[in-house]
Amino acid sequence: MADLVKHAQNCWDQAEADWQRESRIVLFERSALLLTRAVHAWAGVPMSDREAASAARDLVAMVDGFATVGPRHFRARRARKRQEEKLTAYLETLRYAGAPAGAATVAQAVDAHADADGRQLDLGTAAVELLNILRPTVAVSWFLTFAAHALHRWPEHREPVAADEHYALAFAQEVRRFYPFAPFVGGLAHTDIHWKGVSIPRNSMVLLDLYGHHHDADLWPSPYTFDPQRFIRQGTPSLALDDRLIPQGGGDPATGHRCPGEDITIALLAGLAPRLARLPHDVPDQDLSIPLNRVPTRPRSGYVMEPTREARRRADGSGRLHEP
Repeated sequence: MADLVKHAQNCWDQAEADWQRESRIVLFERSALLLTRAVHAWAGVPMSDREAASAARDLVAMVDGFATVGPRHFRARRARKRQEEKLTAYLETLRYAGAPAGAATVAQAVDAHADADGRQLDLGTAAVELLNILRPTVAVSWFLTFAAHALHRWPEHREPVAADEHYALAFAQEVRRFYPFAPFVGGLAHTDIHWKGVSIPRNSMVLLDLYGHHHDADLWPSPYTFDPQRFIRQGTPSLALDDRLIPQGGGDPATGHRCPGEDITIALLAGLAPRLARLPHDVPDQDLSIPLNRVPTRPRSGYVMEPTREARRRADGSGRLHEP
């Protein structure tokens, strides 16, 4: 995780230099692109700038199309097909080139993986498994956009997030609690269930109100107050993942329905939030409302940013800022 976070931070620093030369950017789109570059570099999957932009659009479409019907669903299916074909071709070059022993990269580890009978994965399955690492990493762009929304709405958190890694971790947790990546999730009961006095017939649709759960005063004191301090105990972040905090599912990730990549989400968000807090920018008029009837959701505008006048004045030919 530390290596992936370092890749993401390096990609952020490179991207930020370019952002200062532009009059306006959409953070959601740019964070998806930098995370695409970071996770591909970390996984050992080479790509050109043009391929990175295309892959970022496809990975966003896949996440945006989960649990949907209609155009978003079909856009996600086409995106998945394109990326699986590209990854299959790349893994084929690895396989027939003879990957070095020890699997130096994530892609090589996936390609070399054998099942319980010692059989190597077929290339199509290996591509799916590699995509299962790349795609959810780019989904962190939703949380980064929420983080920017929080820092804009409550700017008093900028300084402590930028200066204190413990506070940045707590801030990441509060972003995940306060903001609804998925306002709700649903599933079908596959048998008749009786749970806490409620009868749930087979094939009933059951909805879990994640937003309501994370804003329930019985679980979270002052639930509509954005307060990272609720995740700090005795000066250090309290990151224990019980079933009060379930933005990425609940239970044990090995046996339940909690996302096994949750630690990566927290690490990336906490690793990039300080850079976001230090980023000089203005926020022009835009629609920052967050619809609760859309899964996944985010600020409608994607969070539009403009470099400050001072930032533009201080930027040199490379776009990097000079220290005052």
